Amino acid sequence: MHAGLPRRLAAMFYDGLLLVAILMIATALLLLLTGGEAITPAGHPWFEFAYRLVIAGLVVLFFGTFWTRRGQTLGMASWRLRVEREDGSLLTWGDTVKRLAAAVLSWLPLGLGYFWILFDREGRAWHDRLSRTRVVLVPKRVSGPDSASRA
Repeated sequence: MHAGLPRRLAAMFYDGLLLVAILMIATALLLLLTGGEAITPAGHPWFEFAYRLVIAGLVVLFFGTFWTRRGQTLGMASWRLRVEREDGSLLTWGDTVKRLAAAVLSWLPLGLGYFWILFDREGRAWHDRLSRTRVVLVPKRVSGPDSASRA
């Protein structure tokens, strides 16, 4: 079963909070190298370029670590979502980079690529189609006294 837009946006919000915290810590650590001075192209042109690479690398590392191992970020797990390849397998690092790059394209026209989920027969966004991935709803786990006998 495909994942709906509200659930996907909620998971992105959760992950966004965690990712912003990670990026803030990385920035604070890098500011130690500039004596607390802002990292700008005017003040530190080469360091600013390296800073952008570090930030981009952390974003890829964040999503790639989760997607290639479990298919779920922490936000996705909270909302019972999983990203997978069209064949149902876990993403590779290459898939992760493609998906993230395509997600930028989905956001550029005012998020139209995400709202496409509402019209797509399979509930897929532009970046799902471009990266040949899909986000699916994970079934609820059965818990309680009878769950042990069902296993």
